[in-house]
Amino acid sequence: MIPIFKKKYILPVVASAFLYVSVSFKDDYFEIAKQIEIFTTLFRELNMNYVDDTNPGELMDKAVKSMLASLDPYTVYFNEQDVVKFKINNTGEYTGIGAQISRKNDELIIKEPYKNFPADKAGLKAGDAIIQIGDILLSDFKDDASQLFRGAKNSKINITYIRQGKTMTTQIILDEVEIKSVPFYGKIDDKTGYIVLTHFTKKASQETKEALEQLKKEGAERIVLDLRGNPGGLLNEAVNICNLFVPKNEIIVTTKSKIEKHNNTYKTSREPVDTEIPLVILVNGKSASASEIVSGALQDLDRAVVIGSRSYGKGLVQRPVELTYGTQLKVTISRYYTPSGRCIQALDYAHKDKNGVATKTDAKNYNAFKTRRGRTVYDGGGIQPDIELEETKSNPIMDALVKNDGIFNYASRYYYKNPNLGNQIPAISDADYLDFKTFLKEQKFSFDTETELALKKTLVAAKKENIDENINKEYLQLQAALQKSEENLLDKHQKEIKNLLIDEIILRYQYQEGLYQYYLKNNSEIKKAVNLLNNSSEYKSILKM
Repeated sequence: MIPIFKKKYILPVVASAFLYVSVSFKDDYFEIAKQIEIFTTLFRELNMNYVDDTNPGELMDKAVKSMLASLDPYTVYFNEQDVVKFKINNTGEYTGIGAQISRKNDELIIKEPYKNFPADKAGLKAGDAIIQIGDILLSDFKDDASQLFRGAKNSKINITYIRQGKTMTTQIILDEVEIKSVPFYGKIDDKTGYIVLTHFTKKASQETKEALEQLKKEGAERIVLDLRGNPGGLLNEAVNICNLFVPKNEIIVTTKSKIEKHNNTYKTSREPVDTEIPLVILVNGKSASASEIVSGALQDLDRAVVIGSRSYGKGLVQRPVELTYGTQLKVTISRYYTPSGRCIQALDYAHKDKNGVATKTDAKNYNAFKTRRGRTVYDGGGIQPDIELEETKSNPIMDALVKNDGIFNYASRYYYKNPNLGNQIPAISDADYLDFKTFLKEQKFSFDTETELALKKTLVAAKKENIDENINKEYLQLQAALQKSEENLLDKHQKEIKNLLIDEIILRYQYQEGLYQYYLKNNSEIKKAVNLLNNSSEYKSILKM
């Protein structure tokens, strides 16, 4: 971030700090230099002459981030505070409270405390709303509040929070936090091992290898690798994880760019752990990037059967570039291609519609490719599983319940109404589900579907144009019809929504480990994987072995 300076005192902008000239844009050198000069002049004159005091640091932060937002959501600028968070995402290590948190208005909501880490030891629970950290009221602090939890190991921080309407206090003692890439592994049955991989941090392949080797020692003869919900991470870790199951010198992924030095082929470089063990990979619509490299490469090499729903479709590669004053640019430098030659990028950011939204690749325009044994696979829309399960696909109602905390908030209420459930598995009865629907109405829960948002925008526009009284009756009718439709969808997807509720409630009592233990015996995708692995002929038939 450009340092903040007082009005009338302008730091000179050194053009050489911004001009990194590579072969790919030498022809544009004059245009780039021209635009930098224009912006430098504009920025200086704006800060010197604007009627009110300005904050140059904030202005530059917004200007740069807005510029990059016009390209793609992965090319981003990190100020000093952002860089700290970026490094945490890549390493999984930091000093802090050990909890997933989110900002909501003037509160920090504890989304998930990790077992035996500072937040958990301090007694914080999912759903707690932090309103004060030390002497700082969050209502007065508009910056990234998570930075208030940064500090040296053993630092003590007093906090005030609200739990179910009651104001409470506690003290958190900061500690080193390491978020594992493999938070759980175990045996589904005597012969089947299960590994959960949630992130591709720098220790992902090592943790996966250790889990695989331990499961084999315990008698596992086939493996289920769970990549559901894994957003990706380090590309080289994806290659190394594939290497656990395929021989040395196997091409896993190729990156292609307009810049020659970013054109690379990534091969396995180590001796594998096991090239024969039957393998099923689970994916869903939130499996992205490095997850798609692993699932796509092992599918192309006919090394694994992929089960679940179509993955996210992120086929773009980013690279961090160090800038001045401790800032950083994460820039999209290339597209990646699986061994068969397909790029699974779903959205085309170079072509956007009239609203500035990237266009989605039409399924009829997908290109066909062949796996090593001649199976047909397609590009353009994520990794399509070999076995697609309809019940695992997301839909707008379920997405809204998760995104807008309908599931989360009901689980909080359920937890405090049933404090002694312990390690029992919650059973969401029809009566419980009716209570859930009543809860949504009481909370005036908004699904914020595209239709609902469009309807609200229509009324706002009508009020501005003073015609709202003329259409109010029709608006209320449409609103009632929409609410009825949403209620019908709640009933239609009752089974899937109950599963979401059970998952969230188990987390409250038994943490992640308890949820994965529950999955071993109850999750539909895992059951399907085990059934396939038990049927050797079907498994071999899918892979054309």
